[in-house]
Amino acid sequence: MVFSSVMFLFRFLPIFFLIYFLVPGRGKNVILFLGSLIFYAWGEPVYIVLMLFSTVVDYVNGRLIGRFRGRAQAKFFLVLSVVINLFILCFFKYADFLIQTVINLTGASLPLLNLPLPIGISFYTFQTMSYTIDVYRGKAKMQKSILDFGVYVTMFPQLIAGPIVKYSSVEENLHNRKIDMVGISRGVKRFVAGLAKKALLANTIGELWAMITAMEFGSISAFTAWMGIFAFAFQIYFDFSGYSDMAIGLGEIMGFHFPENFNYPYIASSITEFWRRWHISLGSWFREYVYIPLGGNRKGVPRQLLNILIVWTLTGIWHGAGWNFLFWGLWFAFLLMIEKLFLGKVLNRLPKGIGILYNAAAVLFGWVLFALETPVEIGGYLRAMFRFGSNLIDSQGLYLFGEYFILFAIALIASTPLPGRIIGRLEKSETGWGIALYRLGEKVVPALLLLLCTAVIVDATFNPFLYFRF
Repeated sequence: MVFSSVMFLFRFLPIFFLIYFLVPGRGKNVILFLGSLIFYAWGEPVYIVLMLFSTVVDYVNGRLIGRFRGRAQAKFFLVLSVVINLFILCFFKYADFLIQTVINLTGASLPLLNLPLPIGISFYTFQTMSYTIDVYRGKAKMQKSILDFGVYVTMFPQLIAGPIVKYSSVEENLHNRKIDMVGISRGVKRFVAGLAKKALLANTIGELWAMITAMEFGSISAFTAWMGIFAFAFQIYFDFSGYSDMAIGLGEIMGFHFPENFNYPYIASSITEFWRRWHISLGSWFREYVYIPLGGNRKGVPRQLLNILIVWTLTGIWHGAGWNFLFWGLWFAFLLMIEKLFLGKVLNRLPKGIGILYNAAAVLFGWVLFALETPVEIGGYLRAMFRFGSNLIDSQGLYLFGEYFILFAIALIASTPLPGRIIGRLEKSETGWGIALYRLGEKVVPALLLLLCTAVIVDATFNPFLYFRF
């Protein structure tokens, strides 16, 4: 059963950090490993066995690859690792989808497995595969300690929904990490910022999306439909980037340095740039372990386009077992291919604002495919978005816009680098009032945000992170 991780974090973190900071040296890895298992078992007590199985399999395969490096046996154990990981992922994530597809096509009477999706399986299987692949390539050292490897796989801050952390990026931190007040302070601020994104922005604007999708699509105005998909775009951004900020902040507190996962994707002026800014760790994973091994852009334009199609078909499927995710992946494959052929050069010559509008329109269309599951729902919503004439705007849409206008304005500003630039200028200010304002904000704003988030969460209903289902 999916659990309210935010509520559990509030209960779990004080006790965990008290023990973590008191235990000296290598004992911290024991506490982190056990704490991560408790955190995962709180929501998935059964599937903790699956995660431990994956950990042991890739630890053993990594040891064997390291032992037989340069020989045929190493490649065998690499293939074995990849096959086992992909089998686990595909079985739990796609078995019922494939069975249902066969039923729909043939009319056969087949029972569905009805297996609940293990939380975070898409993330930790990719992490463990990256480890064995990098050991085989010589880009990472074989890990001799199963405890340290277990910490890498199960580490609770980013276990559930990323960022996807390559073993090589935290290898040194597993053995030797620096914990000081500067890092703790920085981590706490990052955690609170992510929590505020989730609790104050994503959850609140997500209520508008939920209201609009509960309406009859045939009767809503174009204005309402566009407002709804803008609401979803902000919801998924602040929800997912908020989780990533929380994970990065918790890692910083413990002495780990996780990769950035978002870089203001909605200011991108092309889809190519958008995917360098959105879910950066996933894009990097597919580029390094799929796109480049397929040949990347080194074998001519036709092969490059095929490689893009393969990567984005897999990216779409990775997000979920549904035709809408496949269509979503193919939509972005199409856009990336035409940008590689000619559109990218055109966009580079146009004013940046036009590129941003193009990117926004393309991404919003993609979010319709992503958020709605059936072709009927997708078609109905798209028709509503382009229903002009007498049903362009209605009183219901105007009322909802009035209710959420301030939140939209805050979300729009918060999704740009503007707040960070203002803070940066205050930090470097040479005037007394600027420095005073920065220091006041540095101490007071995180505390106020934490208090406000706590009040909202305590009073809120269950509202999990969107990417828990992937």
